[in-house]
Amino acid sequence: MSAEKINVLLTEDDPNLGMLLREYLNAKGYTTTLADNGKKGYEEFSKGGFDICILDVMMPVKDGFTLAEEIRQTDKHIPIIFLTAKSMKDDKLKGFGVGADDYITKPFSMDELLMRMQAVLRRSLPETATAKKKAVLTVGNFIFDYDRQTLEIDGEEKRLTTKEADLLHMLCENRFDVLDRNYALNKIWGDDNYFNSRSMDVYIAKLRKYLSLDPEVELVNVHGKGFKLLAKE
Repeated sequence: MSAEKINVLLTEDDPNLGMLLREYLNAKGYTTTLADNGKKGYEEFSKGGFDICILDVMMPVKDGFTLAEEIRQTDKHIPIIFLTAKSMKDDKLKGFGVGADDYITKPFSMDELLMRMQAVLRRSLPETATAKKKAVLTVGNFIFDYDRQTLEIDGEEKRLTTKEADLLHMLCENRFDVLDRNYALNKIWGDDNYFNSRSMDVYIAKLRKYLSLDPEVELVNVHGKGFKLLAKE
């Protein structure tokens, strides 16, 4: 993956450092989106399309640890690097505990950040490629073929629409975890507006009807957040 194709989410509440980092990464060929607090960071992340997250730990409104936990609820594979002025061992352990791939203590050189980014991106690529190739999944007693867009149980096959297949695949990737509603809307529909939201509700209802053929599979609404697929693999 070349730098020109990599989208970076950067959260940093120090405006000078944030702009400096953004300009440096953009000069190196990355496309960088800057947010100055954790809440804005998650709003940007929910729009989709990012390949790596660089998160400041100490931020107003929502700290980096909380933001990382929310990101991990919807994307288990995206690399996360923490930036922090703290060097305490407990903070580093907490960072790795919430799913960080690396941890850089301020002050740091731009070259060091770039090298750390390149290292975690190299490590993440094989896993991401493997995940994308996993096109045939089991959902309880169903066999879900993402490429063929089919859902089969007891020899009976149901043909899915593209959006139904995309939505079910995303639910499978987040099995037993909450799939954030806005994240799914931006990823599949490209926008989380009212009309797309209502459209997604229709697709969720259709998927729930299809999946009702297996009483051990449940697709539940999580009020104010999104959806959760409860089904064994």
